Amino acid sequence: MPAPTFANPPAVLGPNSGDFLPPALEGEIRRIYERSPLYAQRFPLHTAPLQWSCYREIPALSKKEIVARGHQAFFSDYAEIERGFQTKRYEYESTGGTTQSPMTVIMEDGWWNAQTARAYQASPILREFTERPYRKCVLAPVGCSSNLCPYEDHPFPNRYFDGTVYLNLSSDPFVFPESEWDRIVLELQATQPEVLEGEPVYLSLLARAVQKRGVKVPSVRAVILTYGKASRQHGKRIAEAFPAPQVDLYGSTEAGYLFVGEAFQGNSRVVDANAFIELVPWRPELPEVFQIHVTTRDREAMPLRRYHTGDIVQRGSAGFRLLGREAGLYFRPDGSLVSPDDIDAALPESFVCWHYSLVQTGETRWDFHYVADEAGPHGEIEAALSALLGSGARVNAFRRKFIAPAASGKFALLKPLVK
Repeated sequence: MPAPTFANPPAVLGPNSGDFLPPALEGEIRRIYERSPLYAQRFPLHTAPLQWSCYREIPALSKKEIVARGHQAFFSDYAEIERGFQTKRYEYESTGGTTQSPMTVIMEDGWWNAQTARAYQASPILREFTERPYRKCVLAPVGCSSNLCPYEDHPFPNRYFDGTVYLNLSSDPFVFPESEWDRIVLELQATQPEVLEGEPVYLSLLARAVQKRGVKVPSVRAVILTYGKASRQHGKRIAEAFPAPQVDLYGSTEAGYLFVGEAFQGNSRVVDANAFIELVPWRPELPEVFQIHVTTRDREAMPLRRYHTGDIVQRGSAGFRLLGREAGLYFRPDGSLVSPDDIDAALPESFVCWHYSLVQTGETRWDFHYVADEAGPHGEIEAALSALLGSGARVNAFRRKFIAPAASGKFALLKPLVK
């Protein structure tokens, strides 16, 4: 039986062993089985060297299953984990994601910082920041990742942790009053960060706040777009205020950072030191588009084995492009795919906004909501998006003062009807 395809380079997996798993991958799988009783309960392993036929029989792990079983299922003695919370050997975070069902994630102390450093090391743009102290500002949903994002209203500079300042104290940037943006911009100026990291909608609105106040932050050397899917409109608006290289850093609270690359360049690569990523064929008519199954590396608490993230990636000559969540992609009646990247390409060159969302309201009816300081060319937008969607689609454009996030705090660029 042929080996599955992985997003990692062959050298990372190790030498080709024919019908058998490469030593690096098999070693990680067996370590995961040793660390967590969950996997042996789901699918026991024999002691003989693993063949690909056996590997394929191991069922993929879903977020739904983790929520149903509970995070305690990962541990043989959960009382030891609870004691670890007291001594800070372990920490926990709750993530909602796209399922709207909360999932508790347990992490060993230092894991988040270590896997973040490995992700930076995998990026030519961010690599320099792993080798020296630097200042960073983060603007993202309050419960963004690990225990690093504070939940309490600490005054500045008490939100300065290990060179990082967390700028926001509440979620949904569209409802921030001007006084809140005054505070955020002032703290940004005071910190003079070299790295600016955040959810793309938040950073886009930060760019508006900075420009409105006539402020410049020349210290910024890199902008990290993470926590959500970025549109080119976000990227352009952010670049106008912060003219620095933009990095697309993709991951999740439960799995860590998985892909890193230059934003909008389609050259993302796997953070090989963090995970093995299996490329699972998705649809026969899209041979270079895949689901992903993630096996984490060197993780003690809640290691993930063939974890189905729900994300779709496209392989190209330069690397990978993260297309988005399965539920956030649209298929025309003829079976062809429409992703947020296609929306970006279809919008008129003259169109300028801070954020947008294309929402399907009926079989052929769509609403294009956008936030902008001036009305866009509605006729051009509607015609371009109708042509993109095809099959008699009708699009109505609406300029809004704000676009609300989902209950999870996530923003969506494309929202087809649930089928």
